[in-house]
Amino acid sequence: MKILVIGGGGREHTLAWKIAHDSTQPEVFCAPGNAGTAAVATNVPIGAEDVDGLTAWAVENRPDLVVVGPEVPLCDGITDRLEAEGLRVFGPSASAARMEGSKEFCKDVMLAAGVPTAASETFSGKEGALAYVREQGAPIVIKADGLAAGKGVYVCMSEAEAEAALEEICMERRYGDAGNRIVVEEFLEGEEASILALVDGENILMLSSSQDHKRVFNGDQGPNTGGMGAYSPAPVVTDALWPVIHDYVLRPTVDELKRRGIVYKGVLYAGLMMTADGPKVLEYNCRFGDPETQVVLPRIDGDLLPLFQACVDGTLSDDLLQWKNEACVCVVMASGGYPGSYEKGKAITGLADASALPGVVVFHAGTTEQEGQTVTSGGRVLGVTALGTTLPDAVRQAYIAISKITFDQAQYRTDIAARALNRDS
Repeated sequence: MKILVIGGGGREHTLAWKIAHDSTQPEVFCAPGNAGTAAVATNVPIGAEDVDGLTAWAVENRPDLVVVGPEVPLCDGITDRLEAEGLRVFGPSASAARMEGSKEFCKDVMLAAGVPTAASETFSGKEGALAYVREQGAPIVIKADGLAAGKGVYVCMSEAEAEAALEEICMERRYGDAGNRIVVEEFLEGEEASILALVDGENILMLSSSQDHKRVFNGDQGPNTGGMGAYSPAPVVTDALWPVIHDYVLRPTVDELKRRGIVYKGVLYAGLMMTADGPKVLEYNCRFGDPETQVVLPRIDGDLLPLFQACVDGTLSDDLLQWKNEACVCVVMASGGYPGSYEKGKAITGLADASALPGVVVFHAGTTEQEGQTVTSGGRVLGVTALGTTLPDAVRQAYIAISKITFDQAQYRTDIAARALNRDS
């Protein structure tokens, strides 16, 4: 069996790694991949956003399944293009991917479906949005409507912060056309969690809970990033909340999309705030989270491909999924300066020593090979991931692994999973 994984980050290394360990021993290709995927797949030098190039390669090579990692090609319609060529694709259509591609559309779907979410208004310019901020007061949340690589969300604790956020989005055009519309929404109190669900158009299979760490510094300080670490399971998602999330969040969302003529197939990722009034949706994404993927997939006991094939075929069922009785933690090692400007080409040492530790896998995010040496090539460089019998064990093992890896100006948080550890103490 031949599998193409599209993307070149930590999520895609995790997908390629898990698929490569499938019992059917498939031949895995990754476009464009990175230095880590090269160990488990054949890298294909085509960018993840090059829909024409990827389609041409897939038509020529006819993979049995294409697994799309990032949101941009999904929103650009790569699934539709490939399916039109008779190829099987794990990933939603362009119309379904609007759940991530437009926060305004996503809010509209949720309101129509009666899904619990923050109250919000959408604006097409700074002045209207700022007037609404002043009317509502702070704290308040400002979001660029379109895709912004996970960074277009501002949690503003004062009206001055909200005005500065609107200035960056609307006037400085930090996110380009993604900021043409702005969603201003109610600030929700609580603890965040991520639920990744597999959907086959009708059936919904929820994967284990996880919790991401968005801020760059310890204690959830500093600017938002693509994610500085994660752990699974997240104890804030109690057993009692599972049917609530399924019945009041995911089910009505999938049904409302279907009512609009949109059949959702692939991953539907719900970013949730666990409030005093129950779970509320902060956002939906149309793909696996990064770094949530790095802590959820290693906990799956068995093959991944049957789950993906079932999503395509409309045959998803609970008996396809088993879990290891272990916790998993991922700590992201990032380039100095991230999420702002940073240097590339820093030599990375200690990868083999870290990977040799029991339960540890080092997932590559922003790496490449240069003259036989693995070097940095992105803001988030590595996702150092560890399984453990308990969450404290997994945390301990992840940080032992990190102590063996070095590159110039490396930065990482030292408090990943602290919320869960403090909850248990």
